Amino acid sequence: MKVVNCFNERPVISFEIFPPRPNASEKAIERFYNNLDVLAGLKPAYISVTYGAGGSDNNSGTLDLCCYIKKHYGIEVVPHIPGINFTKSAVKAYLEKLKTNHIENILALRGDLPKDGNIKGDFQYASDLVSEIKRDGDFNILGACYPDTHPEAKDSVEDIKNLKCKVDAGVSQLITQLFFENDHYYQFLERCELANIDVPVQAGIMPVVNERQIKRMATMNGIRLPQKFLRMMAHYQDNPVAMRDAGAAYAIDQIVDLLSEGVDGVHLYTMDNPVVTERICGAIKTLI
Repeated sequence: MKVVNCFNERPVISFEIFPPRPNASEKAIERFYNNLDVLAGLKPAYISVTYGAGGSDNNSGTLDLCCYIKKHYGIEVVPHIPGINFTKSAVKAYLEKLKTNHIENILALRGDLPKDGNIKGDFQYASDLVSEIKRDGDFNILGACYPDTHPEAKDSVEDIKNLKCKVDAGVSQLITQLFFENDHYYQFLERCELANIDVPVQAGIMPVVNERQIKRMATMNGIRLPQKFLRMMAHYQDNPVAMRDAGAAYAIDQIVDLLSEGVDGVHLYTMDNPVVTERICGAIKTLI
């Protein structure tokens, strides 16, 4: 099933997960699948699976996990494809594998630039990858977007123009990068409307469980951290359990506000953490 059809009944709640690292221990792999059992039991509309760990996988881990989720749980899956890791021939071969396994959805990304700045694949921009996928099959293509503006864009106007190109190339739904101020998301939706970007836009929400990790991601992706959020992290930084609980509460507060405003959906960046994800889903289950 093409997951864009899930938006016929809104709001859509979906998850992102990471496959185990290629060198993960048996204990770590067992823990991962136990966690996956819990996450799948929360009945998300679909699960997106990242391209390995930090983009280091050769894509077999992503595909294998997608096949397992689809077959074992009956949940639709969305594998990530970062264009800078793929040549055109590699994309063609990968799409054939997806077709063979009846996977109809793809999250098409540019991917994180290598430290040396050299792109080894054939796709400089996500829109180039989207166009290539559209030429080679009837896939439902998801794209990423940035409420706080893409860190490489000159400004929000240029960012929206680039996003419009990606949608026009064939993206049928969008997932935002994580954000911590809902007003930024609402303002982003207004910019999309002005640019005639008329596809569902799911809000990407990440519960905070690790201060250092969030600050690193915020720096990499140009995410603005509000003072309220910074005060929370500073207050609980030395208490991991309190940080987890406060991060879940902050995410729940964001999601309740989003749902009350009629959001298309929420995509939870679970970080493979079933405890926090279960708590959030339990808190919002009567609202959806």
